[in-house]
Amino acid sequence: MHTRNESLDALRGFAILAMVLSGSIAFGDTMPGWMYHAQVPPPLHQFNPGLPGITWVDLVFPFFLFSMGAAMPLSLQKYLVAKSSFGTVAWVAFKRFLLLAFFALFTEHFKAWNLADAPATKEHLLSLLAFVLLFFQFYERKNQQFKSAYMALRILAFAGSVFLLWVLPFQGGAGFRFYKSDIIIIVLANMAFFGTLIYYATANRPLVRLGILPFVMAIFLAAKEPGMGWSKAIFNFSHIGSFQFDWLYKFYFLKYLFVVIPGTMAGEWIMGASKNDKPPTENKAVKNWLAIIAAVLVCLNVYCLYQRLLLINVVSTVVLCGVAIYLIKKPEATSRLIKNMVKAGCYLLLLGLFFEAFEGGIKKDPSTYSYYFVTSGLAFLMLVSFTVFVRLKYVGSFVRYFSLNGKNPMVAYVAGSLLLLPLMTLTHTKPLWDSLQQNAWMGFLKGATFTAIVSGVTILFVKRKWFWKT
Repeated sequence: MHTRNESLDALRGFAILAMVLSGSIAFGDTMPGWMYHAQVPPPLHQFNPGLPGITWVDLVFPFFLFSMGAAMPLSLQKYLVAKSSFGTVAWVAFKRFLLLAFFALFTEHFKAWNLADAPATKEHLLSLLAFVLLFFQFYERKNQQFKSAYMALRILAFAGSVFLLWVLPFQGGAGFRFYKSDIIIIVLANMAFFGTLIYYATANRPLVRLGILPFVMAIFLAAKEPGMGWSKAIFNFSHIGSFQFDWLYKFYFLKYLFVVIPGTMAGEWIMGASKNDKPPTENKAVKNWLAIIAAVLVCLNVYCLYQRLLLINVVSTVVLCGVAIYLIKKPEATSRLIKNMVKAGCYLLLLGLFFEAFEGGIKKDPSTYSYYFVTSGLAFLMLVSFTVFVRLKYVGSFVRYFSLNGKNPMVAYVAGSLLLLPLMTLTHTKPLWDSLQQNAWMGFLKGATFTAIVSGVTILFVKRKWFWKT
């Protein structure tokens, strides 16, 4: 059993809370464009794929994917130690894939606005019921006492969920649809499956793992060319006979391996770090400066790439990365873990900036190679900051707060839509929350209040050890 890494949990927690915040702030013309996805600007929030740039919201998903990749070496360590067969691990990965796919379908169908065109009390009660069913489906009970009873409850929860999906009419009377799913969770399911297989096959062989990425890139680039070929056939493979499965898998989803695989590198370094990793005369001032530089690089790149200050950004990033590399030059400067993450973060960030002009500028959607490399680099740098800051007296409390939320991300992901919103509606407090639209400050307060309550629920579950796992 691996020991949890607080900094990695903090990165995951930061991502999940930022995701909740970005989805609960005021929409329309109340807030500035940098508070939303760069390609979905206010006031209409209509998707515009021609807009280059990123905002802090565009870091949320890749940071979560990076955290998923980093967790793989830690969670698969027991299989590596036991020298389990590839087939055993593939079966574990496939079961997780199916559970996440079910989670994506179930949670999306049971959001009140998807249960009916005009959701009323019945629909909001069904959303609350869905949250309860999810608890028994995914609650990880480690205590062996009453094991059979809890297994029976889990089976009943899944059976009840399938029954409801079968009989309920849902929005517009369309019934259950495979294409009505949470696309974020579907992508995560694919990354959990393929990332696990790739990591286990290349454990302790990082160069082989990295070597897979150019082949993935080659298929993406070849698929854009006119005419047919075997690579385009692989890219477009989405059905067997009349059975369509593009709602569950697309080769297109594998583009996020460019974020997950660098994450596995971080996970291996974290797993390899030990108490003896720190040099005897570790320089705390160097560590603090590295954490500050890493945080500045994250903020600088988000601001400059959104404002399209490209030359200023490249020059400033080169200088700051140069300073960071200089600071870790001496053997006694800091731990090998931090050195590796600084090097990887700077390399990927600069690589992404050199790719920036390709594909019309950095974009989350349709995602560009610049986006993968930049966000992976920034994830490494954010992890550096959290690794250092968690041990500081005042800043460390914020990191530990994110860490608590990162330990139970499935709860945090659905607590808002399946618990808080239904309760607000049933208690008639939602109109008050909806009224926070008058100005930017109140629009932010709207999201911050919602996020704080979701966070409180998540931390309560963590404190009670009610962890949801796949």
